[in-house]
Amino acid sequence: MASTHPPLPSAPIPSAPVPIGALLRAWRQRRRRSQLDLALDAEISQRHLSFLESGRAAPSRSMVLRLAEQLEVPLRERNALLLAAGFAPPYAERPLDDPAMTPARAAVELILGAQLPHPALAVDRHWRLVAANAAVAPLLEGVAAALLAPPVNVMRLALHPRGLAPRIANLAEWRAHLLERLRRQVATSADPVLAALLAELAAIEPPPGASFQAGPHLPGGILVPLELETAVGRLSLISTTTVFGTPAEVTLSELAIEAFYPADAATAARLQRLVSPTGIPTDTPTGTPTDTIA
Repeated sequence: MASTHPPLPSAPIPSAPVPIGALLRAWRQRRRRSQLDLALDAEISQRHLSFLESGRAAPSRSMVLRLAEQLEVPLRERNALLLAAGFAPPYAERPLDDPAMTPARAAVELILGAQLPHPALAVDRHWRLVAANAAVAPLLEGVAAALLAPPVNVMRLALHPRGLAPRIANLAEWRAHLLERLRRQVATSADPVLAALLAELAAIEPPPGASFQAGPHLPGGILVPLELETAVGRLSLISTTTVFGTPAEVTLSELAIEAFYPADAATAARLQRLVSPTGIPTDTPTGTPTDTIA
């Protein structure tokens, strides 16, 4: 069967190394900060920062890290800055199944399992599914098999006409929310893979009978819920995002846990039935609490 989605491109390999000064300037401009503003926060002179960006002065390792901290540069890109400045990258990158990652993996599985009967999943920096709890699978009924073949991209799964999109009652609002979130990520990270994903999803046509034209904004609302039609009725879900607070490793710094909670009592009852249709309490051990896709 032909694939329903194109593979995401890999980040391009530059033909020549980019000087550290140019990289620092690019990150400063991406964060919309002036030289004076950054210099004050980094406790250096504006003149020194100007020399660093122009290449007239070479930064020390500690200076690169200090500026990266002020600019909130992700750990992966901090490694790139240090390499460009001639220093070894300090932040390791390991797969989640690496023995050194056992405590972190256990924490992810504990968080996902503790959300039941509420759906929760873990994604990487490109929105690829890493793990999900048992409440997620019932929501994917009817999704094309090709969209569920690893690596599963959660954003594509939500907006593709052969994914969840036909069952999202407020598709226009939810699509606008997801695309805006992606736009912010692209703006702050300059990640070419995310940029390609954004372009792909923005070009997707709505499912038959659906529209991407958002209805009138209802005043007084506090959140944009996901309104999803399921076998047990419509679910109204609000989402939260959890990240590790003090990561010192690249993979963990890019991991996010998305959890969905009922926006009303009817949804709470339907989630309970969806996950435990036989009436077995959700805290009764019935197997591995987390379905993992690595």
